[in-house]
Amino acid sequence: MAEARYKQLVDELAAEIRAGRLKPGTRLPTHRRLAERHGLALVTASRVYAELEAMGLVSGEVGRGTFVREATIPRDKGIDQQAVAAGQVDLNFNYPSLPGQAELLRGALRQLAAGGELDAMLRYAPHGGRMHERACVARHLASRGLDALDPSRVLLVDGAQHGLAVTAMALLQPGDVVAVDALTYPGFKVLAEAHRLELTPIPASGAGPDLDALERLCARRRVRAIYAMPTLHNPLGWVMGTSRRRRLASIARRHGLLVIEDAAYAFLADDPQDMPPPPLATLLPESTVYVSGLSKNVATGLRVGFVVAPQAWVPKIERAIRATTWCTPGVTTAIACAWLEDGTVERLESEKRHDAAVRQAIVDETLAGMRFVRHPSSYFVWLPLPEETRADHVAAALMREGISVSTAEPFATSKHVPHALRLALGSVGLPSLRSALLTVRRVVGE
Repeated sequence: MAEARYKQLVDELAAEIRAGRLKPGTRLPTHRRLAERHGLALVTASRVYAELEAMGLVSGEVGRGTFVREATIPRDKGIDQQAVAAGQVDLNFNYPSLPGQAELLRGALRQLAAGGELDAMLRYAPHGGRMHERACVARHLASRGLDALDPSRVLLVDGAQHGLAVTAMALLQPGDVVAVDALTYPGFKVLAEAHRLELTPIPASGAGPDLDALERLCARRRVRAIYAMPTLHNPLGWVMGTSRRRRLASIARRHGLLVIEDAAYAFLADDPQDMPPPPLATLLPESTVYVSGLSKNVATGLRVGFVVAPQAWVPKIERAIRATTWCTPGVTTAIACAWLEDGTVERLESEKRHDAAVRQAIVDETLAGMRFVRHPSSYFVWLPLPEETRADHVAAALMREGISVSTAEPFATSKHVPHALRLALGSVGLPSLRSALLTVRRVVGE
């Protein structure tokens, strides 16, 4: 009888929400009050809310209660890239591009057509890439602080996301515990789900993760790995200092942790006047896998990434590359290496750092007086919302204004999901960005 009442109550509440009689943002009764009202056991009332949450109809917030979700905002928004409607301003995903990049590609394709390697590009390449291409990437990574890098430790992959995926496939097992920031890159959450990894959140503490919390976690759980973004964290924009990096490396060494270092946005913090500290891969080379690529600094459609791994792990990662894509396509690899060698990548990185700084100056102007978190050279801004302001309401209101943004939900790895927005700055023209940010300011203030 209790089971039938439980299912009936789930259906009734779901129907009320879908019909709009329970409006988005409505605070539902506490678990105890729901149980008393409907004559249920407390555990059964909790099951009701858990099922509604699994259906995407409500969200439970630690210390605040259970709320009806904004149904116009998909739960996967910010994780799975949605098609942006015509006329909509995309502040959700970053695909920064500079004028003239299409012409660069035309020139590169002409150069390939005139060269003598076309036949080789029609054949399989070694799983980790041809050795002269790996050496080219190794030379490039010297500018990231990875000096004297043996090319045999470099593997070419189909973008940084693929690099993260083959690292997890090769070196982790289903059920492994991976420490991650409480707010982290959504793409890593997706691959963790696919590989059945258990993500355990580490809260932020200033410009980096709370390393005391990491120590306590390692003392009570068998942690296998930590996923970190020490140089320009997404979404919070921090650059970890040298002492914090050294302590993280020490913790990892003491507890036998694999460190996955994501450096996809590191090029933006590469200011010659304010160079970031050395990568974790230089502090803990025996157990760090360094992952980056050319999506953000060159073009998102140029799916070329690279993984730097300890020599002993290279064969395992090569096998994972074989299992997924066999090798990186020869045409895109050849273009990438040509641009690395002739200085095109270095020039584009410099121009994009300037472009990002210009966009952040627009943020300073349009959001003046509001609290936000960012790196001054990044392509995104983290915007905590005022007390009692719900992120899903703001995101839905902005969508009606023709502006797509992401809430904190895709980035959150803990049960506590802050009410905040992540604003991607790199995908629209400057006038559109200025106008959209002014609209964000107005809607947040309403």
